[in-house]
Amino acid sequence: MRGTLTIAGRGLQVLLAAGLLLWVGFALHFQMAGWLRITLLAALAFVGCGFALLAWRRRWGALWIGMAGLLSAAALSWSGVEPRQNRDWRAEVARTVTADFNADGTVTLHNVRDFRWKTETEAAERWESRTYDPDAITSVDMILSVWGSPLIAHTLVSFGFEDGRHIAFSGEIRKEKGESYSTLGGFFREYELALIAADERDIVHLRTDARGEEVSLYPIDMPADLRRDLFLALLRLGNDLADAPQWYNTATKNCTTVPFRLLRRLTDGAPLDAAVLFSGLLPDYTYRLGVLPDGMSLAEIERRARLGRLGPATEDGVAFSRAMRANWRG
Repeated sequence: MRGTLTIAGRGLQVLLAAGLLLWVGFALHFQMAGWLRITLLAALAFVGCGFALLAWRRRWGALWIGMAGLLSAAALSWSGVEPRQNRDWRAEVARTVTADFNADGTVTLHNVRDFRWKTETEAAERWESRTYDPDAITSVDMILSVWGSPLIAHTLVSFGFEDGRHIAFSGEIRKEKGESYSTLGGFFREYELALIAADERDIVHLRTDARGEEVSLYPIDMPADLRRDLFLALLRLGNDLADAPQWYNTATKNCTTVPFRLLRRLTDGAPLDAAVLFSGLLPDYTYRLGVLPDGMSLAEIERRARLGRLGPATEDGVAFSRAMRANWRG
């Protein structure tokens, strides 16, 4: 029995050593560039050969010391990788939303994006400041956009107001010019987190028509005070990110986890669910929570939610948002 436990312990140590080498390797790959990356990866390969030799010679104590040294060096280096505001950002994330909280109870949002997309990469750029009354929020919608696996969707939260206007919030990776998205890179501090507030003519039309993604809109049944609190919490998050940037993380800090965490903080706590990681499951999750329209099956709700292609974006943002919700009227 003791021999079996010893073998299992040594096997676990080898797995931990391999996992540590793999983690450090990915961190170097995503955080370094050019000859420095090549040099450090070559050094890591040399360390890996040393680990293998120690394991082969059954020098387990020396292997633990080596692992501790590598972990300490990696942790020290990792702690120095800080998020920044001053990179050469792509146009659509060049600015992030901030807000002024006015004495009369209204809020003025700055850097509201209102692009007119010609293709999925080209747009007529426009940034605006807009003032809203949080007490005039009449609706909250969850908008999901699927571009690949049906298990993964980009999540938007859109607020509707008494005057017919809508403003959509999106937690996104803040990509630099020439940079593309990597799910794996999102685990290794490759991207900063950006909170974008945009007109639906911009952020929804980009996905439905310019990119041709599968976009669905789900009205969420939410009390008025919670709608208001969620709206204000998102604005405070925008101000916080402008003051102190944060890293995006594929699993823990993304387009779904950001609003989910805010909701848990504002309420008694929405139950954890696989949908937090696999956002394509959010319709089923919200249906089970009882916050989707009553009297319909989930299949009927999903049918009504699909937007399809919306056609040219109108200059009237209120009309565009109203047309988006045609399936939910009547």
